[in-house]
Amino acid sequence: MNIGVLDHVSIPVRDIKRSVAFYDTVLAVLGLSRTAGGDDFAGYGTDPDIPCSFWILEQTGSNAARPGLGLHISFRALNRQQVLAFHLTALAHGGKDAGPPGPRPQYSSGFFGAFIFDPEGTKIEAVVRESLP
Repeated sequence: MNIGVLDHVSIPVRDIKRSVAFYDTVLAVLGLSRTAGGDDFAGYGTDPDIPCSFWILEQTGSNAARPGLGLHISFRALNRQQVLAFHLTALAHGGKDAGPPGPRPQYSSGFFGAFIFDPEGTKIEAVVRESLP
């Protein structure tokens, strides 16, 4: 059984309502939905009975974490169409382009991805690796 390397990832946000609106829409094109949440957090996955793999957590005040340079979260896409839809949807809902959809053979053979800065400034990506089974 392949269980992967990471259990979950969480990122800080300053405005949970704005971030939920963005991620609800953008992650839906990749087949993910909000399956957990509260006043200051939201979790995303593929099934409400399986623990969420991506979380956003509202943090405010002087000690709140902020998006950092170099950090990015990559979401797996099933095909190029999902990568394109991810990019267009994110731009239409407050994201900023950080690398348009396209092949990036310098990363690996069959890599096709797109990069976005979410409304908080965190870099996210959708990628399909077409050379993998």
